[in-house]
Amino acid sequence: MPACDIDAVETELDNHIRLTKAEEGCIVFEVVQDKSNRYRFDVYEEFSDQESFRRHQDRVKNSTWGEVTASVIRNYEITRDGELRKCVD
Repeated sequence: MPACDIDAVETELDNHIRLTKAEEGCIVFEVVQDKSNRYRFDVYEEFSDQESFRRHQDRVKNSTWGEVTASVIRNYEITRDGELRKCVD
């Protein structure tokens, strides 16, 4: 993430976590900022089903969080029914 975006990301993070945890189907949502690299965040999330996860992604794309993290490179490991997929967004 560009250095100019980090302040906006840190400011919006608590709101993003609160909104995500309130979503229907959200089981677990944890975000940890790396102690040695301020620009890295590790996210662990679980949703009850694929539809809940899709709704979450749609909400994020249309939110303030989506705006302030638009330039962030996301690396995903998604498991569903024992299947692991690695994605870069």
